[in-house]
Amino acid sequence: MAELNDYEYQRAQNIAKNQALLRDLQLNAARAGLGLPAPAKSASRPKPAVSDPSDASQTRKKRAPAAKKIQAEVGPRRTSSRLAGLQADSEGAKRKAEEELAAVQEAARIKRQRVSADLDLSAIVVAGKEWDQARNVLVEVTRRAQKDALPLAEPDIQTTDDQTLRALRQRMSGLRLYDGFEPNRIKITPERIYSLAFHPTPNKALVFAGDKLGNLGIFDASQAVKAERDDDDDGEEADEPAAPAVTAFKLHARTISAFVFPASTGNTLLSASYDSSIRSLDLSASKSTELYAPGGRKGHDANEDDDDPITGIDVPANDPSTVYFSTMNGLVGRHDTRSAADSNRGGTELYRLSEKKIGGFSLHPSQPHLLATASLDRHLRIWDLRRISGRGEARLPALLGEHQSRLSVSHASWNAAGQLATASYDDTVKIYDFSRTAAHWSVGHDIAEAEGMQPSTVVPHNNQTGRWVTILRAQWQLHPPDGIPRFCIGNMNRFVDVYTSQGQLLVQLGGEAITAVPAVAQFHPSLDWIAGGTASGKLCLWM
Repeated sequence: MAELNDYEYQRAQNIAKNQALLRDLQLNAARAGLGLPAPAKSASRPKPAVSDPSDASQTRKKRAPAAKKIQAEVGPRRTSSRLAGLQADSEGAKRKAEEELAAVQEAARIKRQRVSADLDLSAIVVAGKEWDQARNVLVEVTRRAQKDALPLAEPDIQTTDDQTLRALRQRMSGLRLYDGFEPNRIKITPERIYSLAFHPTPNKALVFAGDKLGNLGIFDASQAVKAERDDDDDGEEADEPAAPAVTAFKLHARTISAFVFPASTGNTLLSASYDSSIRSLDLSASKSTELYAPGGRKGHDANEDDDDPITGIDVPANDPSTVYFSTMNGLVGRHDTRSAADSNRGGTELYRLSEKKIGGFSLHPSQPHLLATASLDRHLRIWDLRRISGRGEARLPALLGEHQSRLSVSHASWNAAGQLATASYDDTVKIYDFSRTAAHWSVGHDIAEAEGMQPSTVVPHNNQTGRWVTILRAQWQLHPPDGIPRFCIGNMNRFVDVYTSQGQLLVQLGGEAITAVPAVAQFHPSLDWIAGGTASGKLCLWM
């Protein structure tokens, strides 16, 4: 072995000293108990001791961790052209790109394709684990609603003097945000809410919501609120509120734009959709049947050439077998649900009432021959269905009057008194008062010459919803319990505004727990309950 020089000799001595020092430090730490124990293979958190046997029943098992969600792939999987041996800009690469694009487009088309067959709710559940409970709720509420149904009396419209207005403001200000669950926990639909409806029963608040992808969500506000317990990090038990029982069903292929209950018993819910169809949901049988779709025959899938998205739906109070609807192509249709089962065009008439999209329409509740349309061409129009003349596309109801706004009109809504409310993009809510004259209009009456087609009240209101918030619509209460007409509309500052027919603000409903704009607002038909739906599928409820 070669002799070490002075430098190497000194280096070897330093290494030996350091190793000896480390050994001494490890021995000292072990004697003092400072060493870290080796990790056990099956380590478990110690449970807190129970001093009293009677407290043992309070301990709960820790819930199993939730299973990881596996994201389903949509469309074909992309592959590498380089690994496949294809050169860039070659014919093979171009052909491969075209095939991938065609496959993606076909997958998207199939996903948006309307299904015309009858649907059982148990087969189309998309969210929620309380289907059995929800089904029992629907059967119970329809049975009780039929038992308790009473004929609706003629509306007794009251005027709003100062004393009446003050009492109404006080009563509406007493509405409180539903305290069973916070709004950000009541996710009634998976996607953005476009439509809301209350079941007409006064026994419980049963809310139906339609979202952007065609899902129908159902929430029962009378459900019992239970608290779950879970172990926190310190080994102590902590209360955790249980999730609300909400169930959603894939009822349509595209956006559900409107709901209507055609009868006071509330056994049937009609829904209209951008997939160009109208479906009837029998709540007691839990079965959905297609009532109308353009072209084809019932029981057959849709054809893209027949696509005509439906934007609104209404049923006259004196004829529940007739359904009226509006479309994005400016058409208003009248469909007889008693038409032959093998063809849904035989009982349908279509009228072109606008060259552009009709955003919303409604029938006068007391004078169902009066129809009001609001369209993208900035016009509010009133039509008389008692006189329909012309041939082909010129076959139209009689036009009684029209009013043009500065920008597009989103929706037109009649109340039972004969007043119209519209919301438009010129940041106004306009109220037209025909309460004293509408019942006496003759066929072919000219509103412009007689009364003047001008709004009686114009309320400034921010209606600039943008791309991610559903369009704001003014919705009247169908049967106000005190006879005073009022309507609700969403507010971009995360409120729901309630106004009288004279444009007087009654209340702004809100809450600290509301984190999004309740753009879709809806009154209960006969009780002072109001629901609001947000772009995240959450439900706000004031009762």
